[in-house]
Amino acid sequence: MHKHLHLHLHTKQHSVVDSPYGPLTLVATDGMLSGLYMTDQRHRPPEESFGERATGILGEAVRQLDAYFAGELKEFDLELSLDGTPFQRGVWAQLQQIPYGETWTYGELAERLGNPAASRAVGLANGKNPVGIIVPCHRVVGAAGSLTGYGGGLERKRRLLAFEAGGVDAGRLF
Repeated sequence: MHKHLHLHLHTKQHSVVDSPYGPLTLVATDGMLSGLYMTDQRHRPPEESFGERATGILGEAVRQLDAYFAGELKEFDLELSLDGTPFQRGVWAQLQQIPYGETWTYGELAERLGNPAASRAVGLANGKNPVGIIVPCHRVVGAAGSLTGYGGGLERKRRLLAFEAGGVDAGRLF
């Protein structure tokens, strides 16, 4: 009787899709969305960690993103594979509770996690969110509503929030 050794050799693949915010790299781990990265994104993992490039993967994610960019979808419903510490995963789960068209501050997010003093740590975890847009880290703002840091760049953050607030795309930049 051989005991099955569960070696965590996850199969990773990626594809690149066009969006109003520039090309998006989608990464699948065992068929589930585990990464969505913009170009020039801070904390973007090295390309070689994305696995082979494959077409036709993550069809449902692509379909929902297209509907989101068209202003037809306000809530994503996808199974995600988010790799992070328990604290980071807690922050990312809270991000998914922020309603479309609304923003929360880092302090509010920290309070909702039951740790009001942790807004800096929340900010760092927010910046390391591996799945942009779908896990909406762009909906977190500074204390006075200021647009502080965004992995994809402040201009993209401003445009995403303007788009969600009024359903108007602030023009293609790329």
